[in-house]
Amino acid sequence: MATAQQRRLPMYKRIIDDNKKKWMIKEYLNIALTRNRYVDSIIQRTTLGTRIVIIAEKKNRIIGRKGQQVKALADILKSKFNLDNVVIDVIQEPHPEYNARLVALRIADAMAKGIRFRRAAIIALRQLQEANVQGAEVIISGKLTTERSRFEKYTTGIVIKAGQDALEKVQEAVIPVLLKPGIFSVRVRVLPPDAKLSDRFEVKSPEEVQVKQIENKPEEGSESKEGSESPGQAQQ
Repeated sequence: MATAQQRRLPMYKRIIDDNKKKWMIKEYLNIALTRNRYVDSIIQRTTLGTRIVIIAEKKNRIIGRKGQQVKALADILKSKFNLDNVVIDVIQEPHPEYNARLVALRIADAMAKGIRFRRAAIIALRQLQEANVQGAEVIISGKLTTERSRFEKYTTGIVIKAGQDALEKVQEAVIPVLLKPGIFSVRVRVLPPDAKLSDRFEVKSPEEVQVKQIENKPEEGSESKEGSESPGQAQQ
């Protein structure tokens, strides 16, 4: 009955329902796998069922011993979100040294272990500088030194906060951490070293432009061949 009603739904409502379910699955994975250094997930619907690709800092922390943790997670997703034939693949984050979420998790873990927030933030910025990032920003907010909530900001390099580059090329993550004074927030923004900004351009010398024009110029033989064929085709 539910499937018949789902088929009668308009296309835009089906798309909204699918996106809502994907968002709920991502939120569940974010909460359930935070301690295992979960980064992100990709949810794909196939003809055979649902394929979920989990990106994490280390694969073994998600897979578990002999794949038992992944199997248990697949069973939970089947029962909780009514998914069929759930297949979970786990891949490793290619650049964990400057991933914004992993950096925020490291700072939150250090604060939970009793390390002062300033020291944790400065150590994280030094590691980001060693990873050759173009810019990074760490904002820690909460009851830092007094009973009144406030925030402290630590930056290095260039951090873009407005425009399309800020939306597409700057990584941002917010991680909460519970300590004795209350809940603290760790916000990290990272501009990766390989990000190409739209306001940066390269000036080429006349020699480089001339070489490129010669490479892109078609051969004389092909031009003459095309020119000789065109009158015959026109006569036909």
